[in-house]
Amino acid sequence: MSDEEHTFENADAGASATYPMQCSALRKNGFVVIKGRPCKIVDMSTSKTGKHGHAKVHLVTLDIFTGKKLEDLSPSTHNLEVPFVKRSEYQLLDIDDGYLSLMTMDGETKDDVKAPEGEVG
Repeated sequence: MSDEEHTFENADAGASATYPMQCSALRKNGFVVIKGRPCKIVDMSTSKTGKHGHAKVHLVTLDIFTGKKLEDLSPSTHNLEVPFVKRSEYQLLDIDDGYLSLMTMDGETKDDVKAPEGEVG
């Protein structure tokens, strides 16, 4: 055993924030990662197999954080990354100095969320 001290700035279990899913298994209103951004699928269509390869899946998505529209075209047999999405609802109690005071479902308060900029805030 060593007498030196170890300092760890950050630790995690090594779990991924995404999992792979075949394009043909994706569905409208589901989620997918496009260009490194987590997105909700708002429209999708599949083209038929042609003489130059696989059927293609055309995805029209909205970034879940910015609302920006992103599109992707991928072979239906290829995998895309799907984010693990956890949705939580809070009740707004107050806004103070640009920070929201929220109540969780179990009655705890959460005061570390900054109010959004622009029209939403």
